[in-house]
Amino acid sequence: MRVGLRDPDSDKYVGDAANWDKAEQACKDAAATLGKPFSMEQGEAAFYGPKIDFVVKDVIGREWQLGTVQVDYNLPERFGLSYIGADNAAHRPVMIHRAPFGSMERFCGVLIEHFAGAFPLWLSPEQVRVLPISEKSNDYAERVHGALKAAGLRSSIDFGNERVQAKIRNAAEEKVPVMAVVGPRDAENGTVSVRIRGVQNDLGQMALDGFVSALAEEYRSRGATTLAEQFGK
Repeated sequence: MRVGLRDPDSDKYVGDAANWDKAEQACKDAAATLGKPFSMEQGEAAFYGPKIDFVVKDVIGREWQLGTVQVDYNLPERFGLSYIGADNAAHRPVMIHRAPFGSMERFCGVLIEHFAGAFPLWLSPEQVRVLPISEKSNDYAERVHGALKAAGLRSSIDFGNERVQAKIRNAAEEKVPVMAVVGPRDAENGTVSVRIRGVQNDLGQMALDGFVSALAEEYRSRGATTLAEQFGK
């Protein structure tokens, strides 16, 4: 966190000095309540008020300013803004400028670079891909897909005509976190054969209900528990 303060030797800032003092103290107090280290950067304030910037480091150590909160006592004065308070009197509001993620494009770019496109399950746009080994298993693949969707998971089915090895390779190249391979035996037993991105071998067969509930739990916990851990991988 960086608290941006005005440079007292600069003439670029507008407004009353007393309001600036009040706004700067408010930013310092707010930053202190978070219990995290922060720096005070003289000359980094906006021309109308001080601010708190949230800076993150990406996977290669570059710093990016994302979120920002700015306290502004000056623009309400310049715009002549007022409201009627509980005492039936007119009061001047304080304007808060906030951008929790900064530029959304920059935020998404940092995320994509940080994970190199290999998002964790909870964040991945496609969480599970169901891979029928042949057309004979398409109906069961639909059943698996439906169970995943019903649990709130983002699932798709690869109905392509390629061999299942090619489907697995395609899903791995597209960085899909989980693959559920299904064949006639899975349809008979109500199971799926599980593959996890980054794990070379199959994790083995798993009952459909257990598979869905385990993934749903991993999704809810945001990775606190994982399928790979459950299989000892």
